[in-house]
Order: sequence, then C-alpha cells, then structure tokens
Amino acid sequence: MASSRVARRRQGSLPKEPPPGLENGGSSDHKLDNLDIIKTIGTGTFGRVVLCRERSTRCYWALKILAIADVIRLKQVQHVQNEKEILQNVNHPFIVNMVWTYHDSSFLYMLFDYVCGGELFSYLRSAGRFSSLTGNFYGAEIVCALDYLHSQNIVYRDLKPENLLLDRDGHLKITDFGFAKKLTDRTWTLCGTPEYLAPEIIQSKGHNKAVDWWALGILVYEMLAGYPPFFDDNPLGIYEKILAGKIEWPRSLDPVAKDLIKKLLVHDRTKRLGNMKNGTEDVKRHRWFKHLDWEDVFYKKLKAPIVPKVNYDGDTCNFDDYPENDWKRSPPVGEKERQLFHDF
Repeated sequence: MASSRVARRRQGSLPKEPPPGLENGGSSDHKLDNLDIIKTIGTGTFGRVVLCRERSTRCYWALKILAIADVIRLKQVQHVQNEKEILQNVNHPFIVNMVWTYHDSSFLYMLFDYVCGGELFSYLRSAGRFSSLTGNFYGAEIVCALDYLHSQNIVYRDLKPENLLLDRDGHLKITDFGFAKKLTDRTWTLCGTPEYLAPEIIQSKGHNKAVDWWALGILVYEMLAGYPPFFDDNPLGIYEKILAGKIEWPRSLDPVAKDLIKKLLVHDRTKRLGNMKNGTEDVKRHRWFKHLDWEDVFYKKLKAPIVPKVNYDGDTCNFDDYPENDWKRSPPVGEKERQLFHDF
C-alpha cells in the first residue's frame, strides 16, 4: 500500500484572460528576465515548478516550466494547449490563478500565483488520515470547484491529494490542469492516476464529467482512511480491483461519509451521484454536507482545519526539496516544433 502511494507521489503531475500586453514575453510587469528563480517546488515527467521573485515588484510567483522537446516526445502537445486555454478562462476561489504564459526555443512557461501552504498530500501523509470534519471541509471546497468547472463544460480528470494546494489560510487551490479538457459530449483519452480512474476510462467506453465524481469518492475515502480503496503494486492490479468494485471499509469510517462514497463509486455513471438529473445539487444535498451553507463555503467563511505554518510570502518550508539539476540545458527545438506553440 505505502509503496503504491509513494510511487504515485513521485510520478504525479507538476503542479482569466491575461491582461493585454502579456503575450510574447509579457508586459513590463511579467517578463522572463525580470524573474529570479529561487528553488524548485515540484517536478514531473517533462517539467518542473519553481518559486521565483519578480525584481521590479519583489512579488513571489510559481513558474511552471515545460521542456518543449519532452512535451512533443511524450505526445502531450494537446494536453498542454488544453491546460493553457482552460486556465486563461477560469476564475474561481478554489482554482489556482494563472497570470501569464510565454515560450522560447526550449521551454514553455506558465506563471501562477504562489500558493505557499504546500500539497494536501503532505498533510495527509503526516496525519495518517483525516477526521470526518477535516475531510468534509476539503470535500466541500472541491465540490464547489467541480460544480464551477462542469458548468463551463470542463472535465478535470486528475483529482488527487497531490494536486490540491493549501493557501496561507488553509483553503484549497486545485492545480495542474494538464489533463483537463473542454467537453461537448465524451472523450476517449486514457489519462489520470491509476488509483483514481473511473471504470469507464479503464474500459475505453468514452467518458465525461462523471469521472470527476468517481474521483471525488476515491479522494474522500483516501482522506478518511489514509489510503485509496483500490491499490496494488502495479497499475493492472489496480485496474482489476476497480473493475471488480470490491471495497473494504475501515471500521473508523464515518457511516454518513461511507454512504456518500458508495453513491459516488457507482459503476453505472448514469446512477452516479453528481451525474444524474440534478447534477451537483445531489452531492451538495447529501447528508454529509447537510450542515453547510454553500455560500459560506464559496466565500471562504469557514475556518480551515489546517492552517499552514508560513513565515513569509516566499516561504517554501511546506514543499519537498528537489534536486536542482541542470534542467536549463534542454535542447532548443526547430521552427516547425515551435510553431506548435505559436500562441503560447
């Protein structure tokens, strides 16, 4: 179990419309040569996220840097384009805010507000498991964000503790939209994290926004149990267990939360909570959330169960340390390859 989670942690993804003048290197406020890179705060298969500080304003930002050659080699061009397009057009309290994009001959750059509290995964790993009240708080903020994304016809497809950041006050920010997609009907791409994949993704039946509600069920279980309901040492074993659908329930699990999880982890997506006639309202009305005023959730009026320790705006103590290898030496690509990202 632990090895599966650690492996997932290490292979995990990295962590609106920009104001006029931010294209092609940005305005006087946001230019690459005006950013001092301080340290790496996240890494992924083809890039990393670094904390940087703007010389002119002394403000801290998170800069996502993707090597163009690797993006092309790993056939992630469309995913990266989707991420940029979606993040330019979303605006929500529980979604990370992108302010600028740029590219040169070797890299794609995406500049975000720096969310200094670190990953929810780190707090869950440290605690072992969360109380029902703590899980409920984070679950509610995720429901709010998914409701908004789905109203924009966006499916997120990568919900997991590693992609949930805490801000200075302890509220969530969903990050890493590399697998997000604007949907009109269904899509068939196999993507996501093995433990969180809905059955219809594994079976290549075509999937839609319902996969995010399945993933919420997995997440609530993992928050309250300390591990996901389906795990194995290899992805095929995980997929077999997901399709079999047998779940072992810890005795410590809140029975009302268990009821919610059961209704989210329904194989038939037409009967899955969140994907029926009333949509998100069915999730919001579930007994586990009955005590909430959803307007208070949206406006962050609820007291966060975990408030990160942050000493100053650019504090990185809530992030893991990563090797600062010579990533800047990624080779430049040709004009044909650069044209794939001409509007980046």
